[in-house]
Amino acid sequence: MMAPRTSIAEFPTPEAFAADPSLVSLFYAWRKHMALKAQPNLGHYALAELAKRKENFLCLTQNVDGLSFRAGHPESKLRLLHGSILDVKCFDECGYEKHHDLSDPPCPALAPASENYPPHQTMPLLDPNIPTPKIELEDLPHCPNCKTGLLRPGVVWFGEGLDTTMLMGIDNWIMQGRIDLMLVIGTAAVVYPAAGYTRKAQRKGAVVAVVNPDSDSAQGLTSSDFFFQGSAAEILPQLFEGVIGVMDENGKIEEK
Repeated sequence: MMAPRTSIAEFPTPEAFAADPSLVSLFYAWRKHMALKAQPNLGHYALAELAKRKENFLCLTQNVDGLSFRAGHPESKLRLLHGSILDVKCFDECGYEKHHDLSDPPCPALAPASENYPPHQTMPLLDPNIPTPKIELEDLPHCPNCKTGLLRPGVVWFGEGLDTTMLMGIDNWIMQGRIDLMLVIGTAAVVYPAAGYTRKAQRKGAVVAVVNPDSDSAQGLTSSDFFFQGSAAEILPQLFEGVIGVMDENGKIEEK
């Protein structure tokens, strides 16, 4: 059986998963495969090293690719605002969750999503002119806890709220005392709640340092703030060198 393709913009919703879990599971299996093919860059490693050396440090990320975790960032100092593509949970909300699931593909039926294609070739899953194979529900990953629910990616879909316990924990951390520095890295920070954290940090005394290739990201900064134009992979190891030491091209700190 073959299923007609829809726009991939329609995939990240609970409604899409409920309507066609096979197609949405294929899409997210492909996203997970691509995330696992990617490697942390020097920016990820530099932030991880900074987190290890600074007790009062907290990283909030909107990324779902799992690269911070794979770079060795301490989980106690990392908050995944939008979840992780490497996590799975029960769609029926029985409470089951599994973190850092590196299986690729997640199950044999989703193996087509883990195939590699030349850079110039469009993957069939992303080509609206090519129908995708219909996968039977019984062949999709099921919850090992309740036995009936399907497993879905542990990311925040459109129409879903962020983890309120996590958000309360972040607010409590911010309210503990003065904040010296707020780093805004690789994002315009215009989507809430991430956008609000910069203002909250400023009210707690923070200087803001923005690292971004886009010069428009410097808008709204004061004379006390800093803007570093360029990629995080290039700038962060240099910016943190006085704290973490010299980082080599493999993300390792050179011995003195």
